Amino acid sequence: MLRSVTSIGANAEEATAAQSRKDFIHKIAIAAKEARETEYWLRYLDRFTMTTISVSNYLIEIEHILNIITKIIKTSQEDTIK
Repeated sequence: MLRSVTSIGANAEEATAAQSRKDFIHKIAIAAKEARETEYWLRYLDRFTMTTISVSNYLIEIEHILNIITKIIKTSQEDTIK
């Protein structure tokens, strides 16, 4: 989980230095995939009670992050079409 959660920010940061809009969309889409993987691991931890901490707030936060990244992708794709 540590790998996927830290990869979200790393890929988003990489996207800021993209060489083209297509490259930006590709890199930010990778960040979205990593966010989905993080969400999977959080649900897994929650379902199988593998931790003593509550992960419900983290699930809410990762959902917000996914919504933001998805909006960035959609807006970037729309700007490409125009």
